[in-house]
Amino acid sequence: MQHTRQIAVIGAGAMGGAFIAGLLARELVPASHLIATDVRPERRAELAAQHGIQTTDDNRAAVQAADLVILAIKPQIIGSVLPPLRGQLKSEAVCLSIIAGTRLQTLHALLEHGSVVRCMPNTPATVGAGMSVWTCAPAVTLEQRELTRQVLQALGQEAYVENEGYLDMATAVSGSGPAYVFLVLEALIDAGVQIGLPRPLAEQLAQQTMYGALVYAQTSRQHPALLRNAVTSPGGTTAAGLYALERGAIRAAFTECVRAAYQRSQELGNQS
Repeated sequence: MQHTRQIAVIGAGAMGGAFIAGLLARELVPASHLIATDVRPERRAELAAQHGIQTTDDNRAAVQAADLVILAIKPQIIGSVLPPLRGQLKSEAVCLSIIAGTRLQTLHALLEHGSVVRCMPNTPATVGAGMSVWTCAPAVTLEQRELTRQVLQALGQEAYVENEGYLDMATAVSGSGPAYVFLVLEALIDAGVQIGLPRPLAEQLAQQTMYGALVYAQTSRQHPALLRNAVTSPGGTTAAGLYALERGAIRAAFTECVRAAYQRSQELGNQS
């Protein structure tokens, strides 16, 4: 990324902050070329002190010199945030939106800007371990696509898709997915406590086991069923535990979970 680029982050909450931290950590842009907006004075002060970047509560002023505008706001407030930005972006700027459910067509209409990118990241991006799925409008140039890719790689892994419909699906799997994982982690810890483990030990066992299993799965590149079978001895403890989970319809529960999140993402898109 050229260090002459100016980047504006509109909405400097958790995900906006992750973009800022990732870009600076990878040295993709100097702090002097970053500006972030937020309605909360204490958040603006925190970002300025922590990263040395410019901050403001004026979205229009923030975007006017930006080569890349990152929209990191909640979908419920697009009606008040985006219309004032209509026609304010530079013609050669690219706009990267992480607004859940908000489609490219809506972004184009509200901003009157052709070079728009839609992305679904997730919260592990805050520690550089995110998963971002993205697509873009036809007006986005190859150079702007490469800029987008570099920015998203600062947060972890990224995957480009041609079909915008995959974004709602990604929202349900990877966007909301960390919450599902945290729920399983919480349940595993509580189960350990229930059978008598001290909570600190149960937390250590559950967290490291989940982390290690995921690293093992990524490293081995084997199908999860093969990895599961390798741990499951006939008539053993793992077989007994898995049988209890299957009796509880865990697969069906996850399917319904993802389907509900997918449908909600579509609803948000229709509303916007």
